[in-house]
Amino acid sequence: MEDQFTTIKRDIQLIIDNMAIKNFSEASIKLIEVSDDLDDMMDATDDVIVLREISKYQVLLNHLQIKMSTKE
Repeated sequence: MEDQFTTIKRDIQLIIDNMAIKNFSEASIKLIEVSDDLDDMMDATDDVIVLREISKYQVLLNHLQIKMSTKE
């Protein structure tokens, strides 16, 4: 599970980097991929600590989505 969170962190950084250079289409595609990965992780666990960590990333993705929708 730690490896998955490391990948999620890296992918979220890619989203932020793409937003910074105004590459919103790439950022949007990666955001959808990461969101799907988080959904899959949520479906595969019942560990409360893991679910709490997943929810933090989901909140961050929601904020990034809002930020993208106001910039496009």
